[in-house]
Amino acid sequence: MDLWLVLAAFCVAIVVGLTGMGGGALMTPVLVLLFGVPPLAAVSSDLVASAVMKPIGSWVHWRNKTVNMRVVFWLVVGSVPSAFCGVLILKWMGPGQSVQNGVKLALGIALLISATLLAVRSYLKMVDRAKRRSGKVPAISNSDEPPRIRPVPTIILGIIGGLIVGMTSVGSGSIIIIGLMMLYPALKANQLVGTDLFQAVPLVASAAIGHAFFGDLDLGLTLPLLIGSIPGVYLGAQLSSRLTGGFIRRALAFVLLASGLKMLNVDNLTTISILVVALLLAPVAWMLLRRQHGLPALATSDIRRVRSAHENAIHK
Repeated sequence: MDLWLVLAAFCVAIVVGLTGMGGGALMTPVLVLLFGVPPLAAVSSDLVASAVMKPIGSWVHWRNKTVNMRVVFWLVVGSVPSAFCGVLILKWMGPGQSVQNGVKLALGIALLISATLLAVRSYLKMVDRAKRRSGKVPAISNSDEPPRIRPVPTIILGIIGGLIVGMTSVGSGSIIIIGLMMLYPALKANQLVGTDLFQAVPLVASAAIGHAFFGDLDLGLTLPLLIGSIPGVYLGAQLSSRLTGGFIRRALAFVLLASGLKMLNVDNLTTISILVVALLLAPVAWMLLRRQHGLPALATSDIRRVRSAHENAIHK
């Protein structure tokens, strides 16, 4: 058994449990780019591992009451049949190298979309924080009041996410959670993660069954993924209620960008140039956006302000 593969699965699973993101978006590129696994085998094995891994993380969130079951229901209505259809599309593309190239292309596009949506998610959270600070919206929302359910947009989100997951294994924790943020802004961060993880259980199971049914599964590859993923996702889910995933999400977006470029066969020099530009310009652009919305350029200033206010309240 490849211990490096077990360790990679463990690390990826921690990110999944902590942020609700990064399962297929990280594990599948790792399998393809670092371990040389064919794209279709990587997708199918990762989906089966996720089908076992995600119930563990979702159970922790269920126990902590951070799952909105009404949202989960309407997502599943769209995502479960759509995920199986994604597998059918892969089979329709035909056997051999053509389908492997098609999966790799779709995976690269999905990774770049995920990286972009991660940035969008951070921006939306920053805007919401700025509005609360300025008093344009209440500083503390009534989290006990359930959000108004929007069945049709939620089903459409499930269909889109399910199709992408069935073809690439990417999307259950990246694309769908961004859609949930836009449809249900009243959900708190841990509720978003918990709801997304819970709905991903039947979604990923549907895609995994489809791949196993059509013979794409490599059990020798799946076993070490399971051994590493199960303890990793449990640990990450436990940390989710105690830590913010902000830094991890930013690092994840950077990794997704690099992985997506390599999946699309972008040459090394161009890839490195794009990553260096992103690494240098992204922090500056983010500080300018924060200032534009009335926030301190550095998030650490916000943290110090909150701590100071908390200490003053205690002393009073």
